[in-house]
Amino acid sequence: MKRINKFFKIAVLAVPLFAINACTDLEENVYSSLTTNNFYNNKNEVISAVLRPYTHANAWSTPGQNGWWRVSELSADQLAWPVKGRHGQDGGEWIRLHYHTTTPDDDSSWNPWRLMWWGLGLCTDPIENLEKRSIAEMGLTQVEKDAFVAELRLLRAFHYLKLMDLYGNIPIVTKVGEPISPPTQPRAEVFKFIEQEILENINKAPKLSSAMVGRMSQAGAYAMLVELYLNAEKWTGTPRWDDAISAANKLISGEAGGQTGAASLDDNILDTYKPTNNLSKEILFSIAYEFQVANFQPSWPGDFYHFDQRHIYGGARNGNDGVVVIPGVYDKFKDNDKRKKEWLLIGPQMRYDDPTKPVIAQGGNEYHNQPLVFVDNIRRNRVAEQNGTDPELLPSDMTQGEENSGVRFNKYKLGASTDPKYNSTDWAIYRLSWVYFAKAEALMRKNGGAATAEAVELINQVKQRAFDPADWENEKYTTATLTLDELLAERGREFIFEGFRRQDLIRFGKFTTASWWDHQPSDPTKELFPIPRRQTSLNPNLKQNPGYN
Repeated sequence: MKRINKFFKIAVLAVPLFAINACTDLEENVYSSLTTNNFYNNKNEVISAVLRPYTHANAWSTPGQNGWWRVSELSADQLAWPVKGRHGQDGGEWIRLHYHTTTPDDDSSWNPWRLMWWGLGLCTDPIENLEKRSIAEMGLTQVEKDAFVAELRLLRAFHYLKLMDLYGNIPIVTKVGEPISPPTQPRAEVFKFIEQEILENINKAPKLSSAMVGRMSQAGAYAMLVELYLNAEKWTGTPRWDDAISAANKLISGEAGGQTGAASLDDNILDTYKPTNNLSKEILFSIAYEFQVANFQPSWPGDFYHFDQRHIYGGARNGNDGVVVIPGVYDKFKDNDKRKKEWLLIGPQMRYDDPTKPVIAQGGNEYHNQPLVFVDNIRRNRVAEQNGTDPELLPSDMTQGEENSGVRFNKYKLGASTDPKYNSTDWAIYRLSWVYFAKAEALMRKNGGAATAEAVELINQVKQRAFDPADWENEKYTTATLTLDELLAERGREFIFEGFRRQDLIRFGKFTTASWWDHQPSDPTKELFPIPRRQTSLNPNLKQNPGYN
């Protein structure tokens, strides 16, 4: 059983309301009159406060709400949430994300900001309360107190890192409600602050172990350093490739621990994403779920699942028929690539309880009472069928979808409802495969963009799991075939759905310069999202990002 869930019900039920007063004057309501004098009186109360930010992180770091994940993926070149018949308009939010026309008034600007600063406040409040209390009154040892504080400061740094990723220049605040209207700080200063917080606390935090699944540990902290240093040239103007390699080595060597012993690559492409992935060897930091214990379940089915998805996988959950794979991405996987078959859904969908029978679409949409068949296009095929016209002549864009448009997500598995771990699949934030790719990229950047033998070996160790031994000789990379463009393409295949695509495209100089499907190049200022107008109206000391005034 995951330790994070041992106290999950305490963490969910005993939410300290004072922590909601986040650090950037998020809301007009002020909760500073609430006190914490009657909390932190024993170890269970301390643990509930320490764990509370993790339940909140589910809201913004994974699919399911309009947080960091959605805007990071739906603005990039692999995933979209197109209009499908009468569904998916949603005020045009997903259309503007796709075309890089998001405004300061959009929920896509406001909600990630709101959720992440809220979560940051949920870290800062217990840090302050732990630091001002004696270990005796909380029932802790000094070692426990120091470890809790280090864990929370690292988790707070994680919030800052993702805020900096999306918005660039942001405030730096380390006390609840002080100052009330903090000023914007340059991205390079924010970077320096995050780096300092990690370096000061990484050795005080526990190593990753089965007891720390779903919590910030040394493994998560080193992964954050890898992300910082990998993007340092873009974020600060100064490359930090050697530092990225050094941080990656800590994880590759297993020095920071792992969920089941020292971290290593999983043996196959399925173990990382199944209901027992708390036993995955390569997950370094995750949002952990234990539905059977705490009634806390993953939020991502809402984004990915069709209205009748339960019949496909044998569970009880359906979705909003939202996120799909952009046309053409499916064909970037070779047919003998196991990831194409295991991580993506296309074609006729058959019932889990009787694979000889098709899933019949319900709900009164375009294919009501018809077999559900996912297609690698986004257009009004039903209209063409009814009119007897050629569907290839139909327009294809973000407004032209139907309920079956697009290849679908199948990477993470909830399991069937009979599975003892059903609905408890953890969502990986960092995994060791990503670290292998980061180190390989850093080696190539240092080498003028050319692959070294070590870089090739790192990528091949990850990629090899996706091919049968008989095919591998023809599929493995060499120093000649592993170019930077090919590395970006392979990153797309390996990390599809995992939230990093926008960041990757920016780092490779493609986010605002490349075209994909119906998306055309955008202005360079669109590498950053606008500071939400609701926030700049409350805090006059915030400076809007260029291109949004």
